[in-house]
Amino acid sequence: MAGNTFGNIYKLTSFGESHGKAVGGVIEGVMPGTEIDLDFIQSELNRRRPGQSAITTPRDEKDKVEILSGVMDGKATGTPMGFVIWNADQRSKDYGNIKDVYRPSHADYTYQQKYGIRDHRGGGRSSARETVARVVAGAIAKLMLKKYAVQINAYTSQVGAIKLEKAYNEMDLAKAEENIVRCPDAEVAQQMIAYIDQVRQDKDSVGGVITCVIKNVPVGLGEPVFDKFHAQMGQAMLSINAVKGFEYGMGFKACDMKGSEHNDEFYMDGDKVRTKTNRSGGVQGGITNGEDVYMNVAFKPIATILKEQHTVNKQGEEVASTVKGRHDPCVLPRAVPIVEAMAAMVMVDMIYLNKMYL
Repeated sequence: MAGNTFGNIYKLTSFGESHGKAVGGVIEGVMPGTEIDLDFIQSELNRRRPGQSAITTPRDEKDKVEILSGVMDGKATGTPMGFVIWNADQRSKDYGNIKDVYRPSHADYTYQQKYGIRDHRGGGRSSARETVARVVAGAIAKLMLKKYAVQINAYTSQVGAIKLEKAYNEMDLAKAEENIVRCPDAEVAQQMIAYIDQVRQDKDSVGGVITCVIKNVPVGLGEPVFDKFHAQMGQAMLSINAVKGFEYGMGFKACDMKGSEHNDEFYMDGDKVRTKTNRSGGVQGGITNGEDVYMNVAFKPIATILKEQHTVNKQGEEVASTVKGRHDPCVLPRAVPIVEAMAAMVMVDMIYLNKMYL
């Protein structure tokens, strides 16, 4: 089945379902000799894993990665790197009552119509459980990016109507890991946590925005015309479950500006060309200019809520549906490492592609 591989040179092909035996993948393009730090990879998985706090699903998956190939004596051999994460805490019986029911805003109906069959247990392949494979590939990409000193930091900047008004360069982004919602402003974080908890008690869900910042970006990344840097990054982010929007730089705010307000003027910083402002988000003409890349990724409220909803079943009958199980009231805290992982994969891929011109 097409559509399970991401990347051009640095590639991830993922496999597995939410309630199957395992989720895993095969990574191609890992630079030979790369130090494969298993502790770091596991720490990235731990940031994504369920059961982290009171505002995430209590599903108890340890998400222990097992690398099957492509590594010898702690270093990448350059051959395909296969890995697996075994599922351990599924409760498929929680989904028995919706076996023939199309859950509102889920992939149940579309998968049934496309393939003639669907896995009703947690959504099967359409479940966000698949993103665990992306985090592994993203962690390895981060290890490869060390030689370029590239830094990638994502954080929760909005939950519902609660917005973090500070710009990314006004905060210490490392502080995002100091609270369970992953917001670098402690005061705003507490407001977000309280709101998510209230939504959880109301048996509902809420969406928001994750901001991602990439520093020390090499100049010249991005391919004309269809593989522009921001186009590849947009594809990466929009492939994540529950993502509804992507913008970089000023994004949609640029629509309200004049050219004289939006343009980034150049100046010389020693022997280096810089821009006085960075409204372009580090990308001009689809190619990076060396300034920080920053982007916003919009997530919808999780479709699975514990309230009764109206829908139809496979027989075309209108029915009431009540979902059971363990679910996140807000996906954002666990999606932060996923956004970083996809950004890292694009960065490695774009660096590889750019070497064709060197």
